[in-house]
Amino acid sequence: MRLLFVLISAILSSLLLSCGDTAKKIDTSKLSLDSLIILYPDSVPLLVKKGNELIEKVQYQKALEIAAKAYRLDSLSFETRVLYAEALINKPSRSADDMLRGHLMYKSLVKANPKSEKALVGLANTYTMLEDMDNSFIYINKALRINPRYRDAYILKGTNYRLKQDLKLAISSYETAVQIDPKCTMAYLSLAVLYELNGDAKLGMEKYTTAYQLDPKNTEVIYALAFAKENLGQTDQALGLYRKMARIDSSYADAYFHIARIYQFDKPQLDSAIFYYKKAIKANQEHIPSYHNLGMVYEEKNDITNALFTYAKVLKMDPDYALTKERVAVLKNKR
Repeated sequence: MRLLFVLISAILSSLLLSCGDTAKKIDTSKLSLDSLIILYPDSVPLLVKKGNELIEKVQYQKALEIAAKAYRLDSLSFETRVLYAEALINKPSRSADDMLRGHLMYKSLVKANPKSEKALVGLANTYTMLEDMDNSFIYINKALRINPRYRDAYILKGTNYRLKQDLKLAISSYETAVQIDPKCTMAYLSLAVLYELNGDAKLGMEKYTTAYQLDPKNTEVIYALAFAKENLGQTDQALGLYRKMARIDSSYADAYFHIARIYQFDKPQLDSAIFYYKKAIKANQEHIPSYHNLGMVYEEKNDITNALFTYAKVLKMDPDYALTKERVAVLKNKR
């Protein structure tokens, strides 16, 4: 893929230079991928490269937008179809229809190119999502026979073993993945969770920290490390990380929620908690945990009117939200 990118850059440079004085000469070899896409927004190879980069960073919604555009421009390209299928089955609001469509797309891709390890593992992933582990392992192993060092095959193996609650084999699979690709941040995050589940919080924290060092601007990575530190009582460090998340992405409601939660339960500074719960709600007006906890803060301040008003908003969104129903019942019994 790197060679393809270099060739594209060279071709684009030569085309511009061949225009002589009629076009501005641009040295594209020194431009970033994002800059190249701005210059050539309909370049399918550039879009595919960007889409794969976004998937690697677990930014699935953005990846889907890029993949959809590439697919509209060239629905026959194998690489475009693989990217679109992967983005489709991983999008945050994935429906059953999306899942089925992605599964059928991967079956078609494997039929078209049965030696594509990426398509084979993609199809295996859809079987995992459909809870058909037997077929998932069949296609994973087919991919590994083609390429015994295919990182994503071991990542999916680790996922399958984790779902089967076989922590030993899950850890072994993810460790193999990071041996093959020492810069795979998502594999380190998975290992961190598994080591925590296995009772080794220290090693888990090491894996979280490694992922953060590899990708310090990835909000998913920052969140994982911050949450781990919060759970270990390292609240000042967690606060710093949550604040960093909010600076990178002001729409990340969970960052504000956890800042508020620390101010509510660990500091405590109730006015600060109210401020950050309101910021979380502004970022996501359907963030039910923020509404619920905000109601609890109002209770602590003996502001029952605002507490009930806030709880009412929760129950309007989710009439069966048990925590809020319990608090409302308690407050009503006090009257």
